[in-house]
Amino acid sequence: MTTEGAEAGGKVTVPPGSGPAHGTPHARPGNGEGGPRGGRSRQHQQREHRESRTQRSPVALAVMGSACISASAMFVKLSGVDAGTAAFLRCVLALLALLPFALVELRRYGPRPFRFQMLDLAAGALLGIDFVFWAQSIHDVGSSIATVLLNLQIAVFPLLALLFGRTRPGKRYWRTLPVMVLGVALASGALGSPEPGSSPVSGVLYGAVAGVAFAGYLFLTRLGAGHAHTVHPVCVSTLAAGVTSGILGSLWTGIDPAPGWGPLGWLAIMALFGQVFALILIGPALARLAPVTSAALLLLQPVLAIGLGVVFLGERPTVTQFAGCALVILAVWHSSRSDH
Repeated sequence: MTTEGAEAGGKVTVPPGSGPAHGTPHARPGNGEGGPRGGRSRQHQQREHRESRTQRSPVALAVMGSACISASAMFVKLSGVDAGTAAFLRCVLALLALLPFALVELRRYGPRPFRFQMLDLAAGALLGIDFVFWAQSIHDVGSSIATVLLNLQIAVFPLLALLFGRTRPGKRYWRTLPVMVLGVALASGALGSPEPGSSPVSGVLYGAVAGVAFAGYLFLTRLGAGHAHTVHPVCVSTLAAGVTSGILGSLWTGIDPAPGWGPLGWLAIMALFGQVFALILIGPALARLAPVTSAALLLLQPVLAIGLGVVFLGERPTVTQFAGCALVILAVWHSSRSDH
């Protein structure tokens, strides 16, 4: 989060009309810093250095965001609440953390353009659907496998970019897409032997819905990113996600607004890391990364989630489920490589 905030600050410290390239195109007479070998040269070097950092930082932001998301499923399972309660309360708790920073950002940069706010709302509506179905998938197949299922977005996100953004995935993507689907089926237990006590059929169904909704969220976030606002769009999306998850959760599993301090504590940690930090980090990163590259970096989520589930929750995926996870990881790694 700190990296992203610093980067956002770096992008707007010299707004149009106030920096050396706009407000002071010529140095005042007698100022030796205005010559081609003086201050302007140093400022140009500083600007190039800042742009170079900006080009490198999206990868780091995506990695940190993925690390935050990977622990979310573990916190949902530790809370012990149903899917509707987990999805709705994580949005409410996240809004408490986001709102003060969003108001500060609003005063600093002014209102976000209306079109982008509509994108934020639409993305948040999909995010709310993702939260509810993913939480139910966690209860059905475990936190580690549910996170692998969520990564169906790896297959869906480039397709959305192709259909609506005219960004064509590479040939490797098309070759590995069937392998990804097979890997997801094995990882969930829909094929092969599932973990005892799990519900692989419903788990893969709910996980698939969550993955498609999350892909839609990422795609709309990518369309609306790349501007000075970083916290405000996440706040608006979280508000919309709270409304969507509240309606869906009430109709499906019901919502317990006061599950107790223990569950609230786990949900608060999840909201802070898996939602506030993760979405603020990932959103700006996706705007400057190719869709397939974005999907490949987000692949860290299932890898870390499997480790957390095994170590801290005592989950024991079967051999075929581990094989499916390995297939997904290898397929996405292969598809993200250059075609040349």
